[in-house]
Amino acid sequence: MITLNHYLMLGGVLFVIGLFGALAKKNAIAVLMGIELMLNAVNINLAAFNRFLNPDKVVGLVFAIFVIVVAAVEVAVGLAIVINLYRQRLNTSVDEADWLKW
Repeated sequence: MITLNHYLMLGGVLFVIGLFGALAKKNAIAVLMGIELMLNAVNINLAAFNRFLNPDKVVGLVFAIFVIVVAAVEVAVGLAIVINLYRQRLNTSVDEADWLKW
């Protein structure tokens, strides 16, 4: 039988993989994918807590939907920034994105 601990371990592993992807990669698309993986790990934990701790209410699922909406907006804005970065610099390296350094 799958318990709450199984879901929490899965969410923790996915969060650590996403954190590594967001911090260690130099490509902006890979960083965005790492952040999305971290947000999905949070959604797994929210849904699991909702199911095991308070199954008659949908509070955890509503929070998960809000996280999904925020993730969709983040992807749209992030991809617009990456496309603009690629058009101006012809690469998507995060190390070379120094627009605000004067």
